[in-house]
Amino acid sequence: MEALTAFSSLQLSRTKILHRPILNLPSTNLPISSFSPSRSKKSIFKLQTTISTDGVALDQEPEKFDWFAQWYPIMPVCDLDKRAPHGKKVLGLDIVVWWDKNENEWKVFDDCCPHRLAPLSEGRIDQWGRLQCVYHGWCFGGAGDCKLIPQAPRDGPPIHTSKKACVPVYPCTVQNEIVWFWPNSDPNYEDILSRKKPPYIPELDDPSYTRLMGNRDIQYGYEVLTENLMDPAHVPYAHYGIMGGQSRKNSEKVDREGGRPLEISIKNLDINGFTAKQESGGFNFIAPCIFHGYATVGGTKSKESEELAKTIEDLSSAVPQRRFLLIFICVPVSPGNSRLIWSFPRNFGVWVDQVVPRWMFHVGQNLILDSDLYLLHVEERKIMEVGSSNWQKACYVPTKSDALVVTFRRWLNKYARGQIDWGTKFSGALPPTPPKEQLLDRYWSHVVNCRSCSAAYKGLNALEVALQIIAIISVGVVAATKQNLISAFMRNTLVIISVLCFAASRLLSHFIYKNFHFHDYNHAFR
Repeated sequence: MEALTAFSSLQLSRTKILHRPILNLPSTNLPISSFSPSRSKKSIFKLQTTISTDGVALDQEPEKFDWFAQWYPIMPVCDLDKRAPHGKKVLGLDIVVWWDKNENEWKVFDDCCPHRLAPLSEGRIDQWGRLQCVYHGWCFGGAGDCKLIPQAPRDGPPIHTSKKACVPVYPCTVQNEIVWFWPNSDPNYEDILSRKKPPYIPELDDPSYTRLMGNRDIQYGYEVLTENLMDPAHVPYAHYGIMGGQSRKNSEKVDREGGRPLEISIKNLDINGFTAKQESGGFNFIAPCIFHGYATVGGTKSKESEELAKTIEDLSSAVPQRRFLLIFICVPVSPGNSRLIWSFPRNFGVWVDQVVPRWMFHVGQNLILDSDLYLLHVEERKIMEVGSSNWQKACYVPTKSDALVVTFRRWLNKYARGQIDWGTKFSGALPPTPPKEQLLDRYWSHVVNCRSCSAAYKGLNALEVALQIIAIISVGVVAATKQNLISAFMRNTLVIISVLCFAASRLLSHFIYKNFHFHDYNHAFR
């Protein structure tokens, strides 16, 4: 669990509780499991000591993964404003998410007005709760039906009732406080929720767990994002100086960062994903979006409990004490772009999240994402040059520490032909690399999409302006007042206040830029 544990160490360290994860993921933790309950023994994939770099040998043509027959998360509810429509891109589709107050539920439409193809996400929700296009004022109800065409004569034919005036509507639902949608607006899928539901994680709805969420748009693709989160070996190196690693007693330290061999074994592999076991915990990949780990903190250290920890079945019968989850939801946006939604639920130290503002956690978590963002952006382009289907031939991955990454690439090659199906929207070419300051920009990739960080950003900027005003007024009072009208002590006090407020405003300006815009991470000087 080291890659995931390290990612959330800034958050978890506030509890000041020493922990040692000992449990793996029981299969019973996901009531809506994407794994087939009946697997033949031949489907069990075991990663040996030496990982083959060859492609996947197929005994028969495998079932093809259908990218457009899955539920996809859009955004956490906590970061959506019910007063305005939100434009998002998922799987290459431009969609608009908005709150229908007439039906008291979120709606997901195609982000395109049928009139002149203007984006509905740039519109508004009018006083009657309709989604209004601000280009010409056309209004739409929750079913996608056109309610009003202002330019149509009131006594003329009801042209607004034409099917051509309707907006395509996608099936959607709220689960685990996240808005999900089905990427097909065909009426045949209106009842898809009754046939197939998004993967469910019960702890996200458990009131005894803390469950703060975060989201960020990232300028490298879904494949690189997912495999990076599955890679525990990179943490002490790519994030050095940010996160504390978990040291082991009597372990030999071969370098400054403390890298070491990792024992990771793959338990299952099929079209729906795979599970894995590491010495300190368990992992679960539910295709295509969810990768998470479960662990129990503390607990008994008796010999009997250690014997129970050898199998998942025994683990499920053990009595857990403090538990935490590390959940990463990877959303394919477009070639070279992805979105990450994360949450770290735990049933201990819950008070920390009630005291510390959410945006303060995001500051540290964004720094972690930034510290390897540039190198992953470049790595993706090198993978594109050799071809994603040649990944295992181009990359030398001989150790067990790469087991999860290798298995994800094998899943991708075996069931998805090595790449995402974008339909007919994209050729697969990556966008050009922007300047580093733009690539790592936090404002447009996170702050504007996070209600807590956006509020903090506005508040801190207002404080900066207030400090500057106080500094100017203090100096102005001293300059405008005759010397004999105020005492020397008062004059000196006003000068000191002016200097302190100006200095504080400059420091605050630097803090705002560093934490809400751009924070460079130079690996050479860490």
